[in-house]
Formats: sequence, structure tokens, C-alpha cells
Amino acid sequence: MFVYGTLMKGELHHTSIQHARFVRTAETLPAYELVQIDYYPAMIAGGTLAIHGELYEVDDQTLAKLDELEEVPTYYERSEIQLADGTRALTYIMPRERAHPSSLPIPSGHFRLRTQPPKKPR
Repeated sequence: MFVYGTLMKGELHHTSIQHARFVRTAETLPAYELVQIDYYPAMIAGGTLAIHGELYEVDDQTLAKLDELEEVPTYYERSEIQLADGTRALTYIMPRERAHPSSLPIPSGHFRLRTQPPKKPR
């Protein structure tokens, strides 16, 4: 599972994946946009950025919990993507039409380098 936002080490929802085996840091091919929606990011297909994140090996139980957290399929969609090194991984992508127009771009492709501080969840 490729994660790029609040599931990464040190971020708000890392406890949901912390017991999974951390494989390595990774990045996508330059084919996405990264935006900040409230306190969390969304990766959107069809851009020109490589998104930076972390790769984990997850079991079916963890995958089901992550799907629930990410509100699959009503909010995010779980998709298989190719990473920059050719590895294939699952990740969560937001369909462009679900991203709010006021979402703030994260032009670096690094959630940790976002320009807006994370907001507290409601």
C-alpha cells in the first residue's frame, strides 16, 4: 500500500497502519496532482507531479480498515498504480470531481511540505 498523507509515519492516522511492515519510501510516476482538503491530502490522477510517500505491506484486515477510514468507494477509490521504480502498489485516489474547488495545491508532491498547517479533524 502506497500512502502519501495522514497514514505516513508521524501523521494523524499512522496508527491505522503502524503495525504493517514498512517497506520503504517511494514515489509515483509524474502523473498526479496533490491537493490539501481540510487537514488531509488527496492524490488526483491526470497531473504532472510525482507524489512522495511510504510503501507498506498490509494484510486483508488492515486493508479493510483502511478502506473504511478512506471511505472507499464513496470518497476515495482504491486503485493499483505503478511507482517510479516500476513497482505496482495499491493507493487511494480521489476522483477529480470529488475534490473541492477550494482545495489547496501541494506543488512539491510532498504532503509534509504542504504550505498550510494541518487542521484538527472535526
